[in-house]
Amino acid sequence: MLYLSEMLIQHHELQSFDELLTLLEKTKKESNERFFRMDVKPSFFDTPENWEDRLEAAFY
Repeated sequence: MLYLSEMLIQHHELQSFDELLTLLEKTKKESNERFFRMDVKPSFFDTPENWEDRLEAAFY
């Protein structure tokens, strides 16, 4: 299972929500992870209100 908190810790260079979306899409393609858990809210300046829906769409 892929956890959002682990991604954020491992990739502290991320500066925006869009960068996170790109990383999530890339990680999904490169890994065999089938499940994604959003256990924290990203604290980027551009995190939208529908952040959960957008992350879910990028992963699945």
